[in-house]
Amino acid sequence: MDYIREFDIRLEKEMYYAGETLVGHVILDTVENFKLKAIRVLLRGTAHAEWKVVVSGDRRTIKDDQVFLDSRSVIWGKEKLDGIVPILTRGHHSFPFRFQLPESSLPCSFEARHCTVRYYVKVTLDIPYASSPQGMKYFTIIGPHIDCMEEQYLKPMVGHDKRSICCLCCKRGIVSLRSALERSAYCCGESIRLKADIDNQSEEVVRLKLKLVQYVEFFIDRGVLGINKEANHTVLEYRGDPIEPQTRSKFDSTNSLVVPVMPPTLIGICRLLQIYYVLKVWVELEKSGDELHMNFPITIATCPFRIPNSKQQPQIEYDVSCDHVEGGLYIGPEFQLGQVYDGSFGIEDGNSVVLYRPVYVCVVHNRNDATFPQEEQDTGPSTSSHLVPHSKNRKSSYDNDHVTRA
Repeated sequence: MDYIREFDIRLEKEMYYAGETLVGHVILDTVENFKLKAIRVLLRGTAHAEWKVVVSGDRRTIKDDQVFLDSRSVIWGKEKLDGIVPILTRGHHSFPFRFQLPESSLPCSFEARHCTVRYYVKVTLDIPYASSPQGMKYFTIIGPHIDCMEEQYLKPMVGHDKRSICCLCCKRGIVSLRSALERSAYCCGESIRLKADIDNQSEEVVRLKLKLVQYVEFFIDRGVLGINKEANHTVLEYRGDPIEPQTRSKFDSTNSLVVPVMPPTLIGICRLLQIYYVLKVWVELEKSGDELHMNFPITIATCPFRIPNSKQQPQIEYDVSCDHVEGGLYIGPEFQLGQVYDGSFGIEDGNSVVLYRPVYVCVVHNRNDATFPQEEQDTGPSTSSHLVPHSKNRKSSYDNDHVTRA
């Protein structure tokens, strides 16, 4: 429409927590007077799951939705007119609006190929006898509220396992693994506090390995049992140095196993989506191929750990998810402009302009203070090991064998 020079939606901020007030303005710049019934604003939050299945040889698309927010408001004009259509005068206009977000837990904003959780404000200009211009503004919900300081997460977890290494009927020694997790909830940017003690009394070389795995389950309510889809991604992977026979090694991950930015744990809040994390700790016996293993459930929180009565509190920032887990792997095509030049981006790079990506809570981590994990063996000085972010999918079960809370 030629008489509308500018139509924009501006929010006070880009991310919100449950219970906060969402505040924004609708900006209109017009070059002439025109009839306008109303300006309607819709606040909406939905989860949408969709993928293709094969039924009787036919490929079909199945979908399901869940609504979390649905609020409407008329910020100019009237919902029902008495026959007289008001006129909006030409010039620059700013129409404020606000919505109170519910106190109940809301799932975090999330983008994946099979499921999305999106929150947005939609504005409609109701113009008589003409198509109604519409605009949408996406924003991020930070949720659910998971505090690392809750008692259930502060209890240490201890795991132990041992294996007797035999050759036919002759016992050749015992390999034992004992590990302790200081707490079970961490914010992105925090370092996982794990200690492990490996006692290798066998005649072969062993090696400590760690892996933090993200598990994501998608659900669609169809039939009696419904339809589900699963995905898992290795977030972090650590491979220790060889531990020689008849030696003992100690491992401490302090300031080393830093959790990258990714979606928080999401269980029991959205019926279409579930996200949880497991820290896998195991000792690999290089000759026999046997393993000692244990799994620790890890909760990714939205409120970081604080030292009681300390003046030094964690500094919070917000960032997009790393690109090798669900939540960072996928960008919806509707949020990509392709090779568009707007005066600030160069098209020679061939990079698309991303209009929106959800962000997540992250603690500012001082990289200068971080060191690689150390393994100290009884036979000599400590040696550095290798910490590797991993993106290859691997199927694995959620198992808490040999893990107890201290």
